[in-house]
Amino acid sequence: MPDPLELRDEETAALSYVLEEAKRYLAELDESLVLPEREGTIDGDLPEEGDGAVTALAELVAGAGLATRSSGPRFFHFVTGGTTPAALGADWLTSVLDQNAFSWISSPLGFELHNTSIRWLLDLFELPEDWGGALTTGATMANFVGLACARRWWAEHHGVDLDERGFAGLPEAPIFSTDYIHASSRKALAMLGLGRDSPQLVDLNGLERGLAALNGAPAIVIANAGDVNTGDFDPIGRMADLAERHGAWLHVDGAFGLFARLAPRAAPLAEGIERADSVIADGHKWLNVPYDCGFAFVRDKELLNEPFKFTAAYLPGGESPSPEASRRARSLAVWATLRAYGRQGHRAMVERHLDLAQRLGKRVEEESELELLAPVKLNVVCFRHRPPNLEGNALDEHNLALGEDILKDSRVFFGTTRYEGKTAFRPAIVNWRTTERDIDLIADVVLELGARRVRSAHR
Repeated sequence: MPDPLELRDEETAALSYVLEEAKRYLAELDESLVLPEREGTIDGDLPEEGDGAVTALAELVAGAGLATRSSGPRFFHFVTGGTTPAALGADWLTSVLDQNAFSWISSPLGFELHNTSIRWLLDLFELPEDWGGALTTGATMANFVGLACARRWWAEHHGVDLDERGFAGLPEAPIFSTDYIHASSRKALAMLGLGRDSPQLVDLNGLERGLAALNGAPAIVIANAGDVNTGDFDPIGRMADLAERHGAWLHVDGAFGLFARLAPRAAPLAEGIERADSVIADGHKWLNVPYDCGFAFVRDKELLNEPFKFTAAYLPGGESPSPEASRRARSLAVWATLRAYGRQGHRAMVERHLDLAQRLGKRVEEESELELLAPVKLNVVCFRHRPPNLEGNALDEHNLALGEDILKDSRVFFGTTRYEGKTAFRPAIVNWRTTERDIDLIADVVLELGARRVRSAHR
């Protein structure tokens, strides 16, 4: 088989084939099992000679049984959104244009849309317009960006340019958070050399005591907007008060909770975020743009430059700050969905998801064999199946096994978690396609499979 240059006419055929397969996939998406039975294979040896683009793509399509329908309306695992039509079209265009968006010289389009997207997102979330920002691969790297700026700020207060000199001569950085801290924040702290286990987990009173004991020495406080098990929030406004009083840096992990600021009834949960020093969120959650996308916002935009400085003789200067040198122009999908649906469209989507979460919470409370474990604060519903005569470890084991049944059944898709020592489910509602019918199916499936497991245990 000749090299790709001799087969350039394949481009149109390859795109046409993918378009038809995409149309078929999307037409079936609302009714598909989330994890269909495995079909085909993608295994094998590297071929000596290829068979061309269409043949290769056909093999990928044949192996698509391995793909979860995570872009569909019944995937409630991991707080995963879908992809709006505008974002999907823009993402295809992003691949066609294949821009490296790290600088104006490499891509004026990618560079300018990055800046516009950051400005529009700040406006969407009602954050100060003079903040800086960066688009990232997701919440983990967004936390990395925000906490890298916090780390630089902390070191500067000790008279050290950490990004040039490293940690030599610096004390351990005091870091505080609550039990709601997410694994992505811990991972970012590990990558920054601050330590995965460095945060002191405290309540509000403990935070006040811990900051006061530092006598004005710089510290980093991580507040959490949207606990993954319940959708609950830290008291961010009161944490901002303490951070300001004691001169600490306040970082807010709002991977999905930041979107509460779009809905008037949920906005009080997110009050005080505008007073933080850095804030992050995920785009591939509630914004419903394709993987991968996140964003980090920093009050002092100058702090973004040094941790991510990228200099070489061949570079023009003026690159946008980011952990990545080469980066996909993910701003196209962000810009497109914001341009297509505006503030009101995204607010309507968030409001609808809040209604759906309340609908599921109410259904759980009405069913005698379902138990709501936490108030429904946002878009996550924490509950379990509770048949008669099961308690303690036996009840936990029942729900753990039921969780495996639910994933295998695949009409709806969510796993188990641990909440206050109990095995629980925590479906999260963020996909633009999700409707009342999809939400009602959650309770129906849990009751059906739960009853089947109880009957099986009594045989």
